[in-house]
Amino acid sequence: MEIGFEGQTVLVTGAAHGFGRAIAGAFGARGATVFVCDLEADGLTETVNLVGDNCHGAVVDVSDRKAVGQWVGAAASMTGRIDVLVNNAGGVLGQVGQPLEQVATEEWQAILAVNQTASFWTSQAVAPHMKEAGRGRIVNISSGAGLGVSKTGIQAYASAKAGQIGLTRQLAHELGPWGITVNNIAPGFVRSNPNTERQWDAYGQAGQEDLLSEIALRRLGTPADIAHSVLVLSSEYASWITGAVLQVDGGK
Repeated sequence: MEIGFEGQTVLVTGAAHGFGRAIAGAFGARGATVFVCDLEADGLTETVNLVGDNCHGAVVDVSDRKAVGQWVGAAASMTGRIDVLVNNAGGVLGQVGQPLEQVATEEWQAILAVNQTASFWTSQAVAPHMKEAGRGRIVNISSGAGLGVSKTGIQAYASAKAGQIGLTRQLAHELGPWGITVNNIAPGFVRSNPNTERQWDAYGQAGQEDLLSEIALRRLGTPADIAHSVLVLSSEYASWITGAVLQVDGGK
């Protein structure tokens, strides 16, 4: 099975490293024109350089509705189309688990803004372009935390990822009549960025062994594992899949 995206325009948020970089590279290698964004300018520049001339980067705060609209509009103006949106931006923003009563308002709101609300703003911005074309693919990257309990202990993160899954299902029904599919990938633990590296180190040897013992395939995932799953859900091979949550976690 060969999957290609020649002539298509793909948008990827949170692409300065990890999943986002791997996803952008996978689409770029298959002929797509890729637009990537992040707040981390240096990492974003590295991603653009790695993907090549068919990749365009912009520093964008995806929790800012106006900034998102401008980014999507610029991409559509350049290529005349928006085919795929991958909502990958998210994470714990350097926070650590703490008792419920100690969580500050700004800590709660910051995580919801980037992990859940941003997916709404980007989807809202691309929807008119996809509706006009009569097709489109939206893939949201959530987490196993959205399906159960977050190992981080961060209440806002688990809540935001669960909310993003709910948004996925709702938009799938709303946008389906226009041939637009909306799906969700819930990755297991992957050492993909500085935050997950710190989390892995914090587990210690015993905790790392326990985590691996819970995975059927007895290995951690890689950013490429997630990127390949995104490619499938973005392709014509997945044209009758929508509102789904694909757990890419090695078997839990």
